[in-house]
Amino acid sequence: MPGAGYQAPWWLPGGHFQTIQPLARKGTTPDYRRERWDTPDGDFIDLDWLRDGTCDAPLVVLFHGLEGSSRSHYARALMRAIALRGWRGVVPHFRGCSGEPNRLARAYHSGDSEEIDWILRRLKQQAGQAPLLVAGVSLGGNALLKWLGERGSAASSVVDAAAAVCPPLDLSISGHALGRGFNRVYTQHFLNTLKTKALHKLVRHPDLFDAKRIRQARNLFEFDDVYTGPVHGFAGAADYWRRASSRPWLPQIHTPTLLLCAANDPFVPPEALPAPTELSAALRFECPTQGGHVGFTAAPWPGNLDWLPQRLLQHFDSVLGPNTRAAAHSDD
Repeated sequence: MPGAGYQAPWWLPGGHFQTIQPLARKGTTPDYRRERWDTPDGDFIDLDWLRDGTCDAPLVVLFHGLEGSSRSHYARALMRAIALRGWRGVVPHFRGCSGEPNRLARAYHSGDSEEIDWILRRLKQQAGQAPLLVAGVSLGGNALLKWLGERGSAASSVVDAAAAVCPPLDLSISGHALGRGFNRVYTQHFLNTLKTKALHKLVRHPDLFDAKRIRQARNLFEFDDVYTGPVHGFAGAADYWRRASSRPWLPQIHTPTLLLCAANDPFVPPEALPAPTELSAALRFECPTQGGHVGFTAAPWPGNLDWLPQRLLQHFDSVLGPNTRAAAHSDD
């Protein structure tokens, strides 16, 4: 299993500590400008843009994780690093994640590659001749990888480089793992907001699902079996988790892509990680032994979140080449 240069500080042992600690180290929120887009099906999404950035600089897009947003610790860290370069950056919110409920019965899900597609194609138009670079974290990483694999070589006409950080890859393995042991703490955190949002849907869409079953859902499988699966066109949770997983699509990826996982990620057990035979030639898989789930806190005490954004930018630099790197650093 290939590794990378990350090493957790000695005072931050284990995957759970490495997952939780960054939540208390978010740092400042970048200076965002919000823009609302109408979706092709009559809904809306909100995008948070960095206010500053050279008009012809590379544009970096970040797709957040489950119940994440532009204020998630990894989003703040990456956008701060991009701003220091003078690059452009944007965090599109999945439906219902920007602080305002979306209009339709549907929301978002882990395999929503169609949503990824229209967003990136519109952003490609706004990027102009500048490179379009895209990263996805956790759920957003899974949806991005699925899109990259489904589109194959055609994806390279839209984005120049991509990165996926701690994606679940096999939703069944990761989903069931989140229902066991200490992971149930994370699950309850997710369910607190997921249930509230789903029940709010009944105000506008009565009889959409059984409210009692939603309230009684103890894990993500039970929630997805009542709401996420059926509302988004799947037969239930098992069908959703099977069809929305990105792992089967990894061999079809043609765009230069970094797949960054951590071997001790409590959300993504080792059996969910791909074998070398599952990776396309365009896919670079790095799996350091530590890091937790989208953690990667760096020393010194009390820790900072600079390692992950710098690794993503290094990957983008390696694809863009020395001319773009030199131009970026000349603006620092």
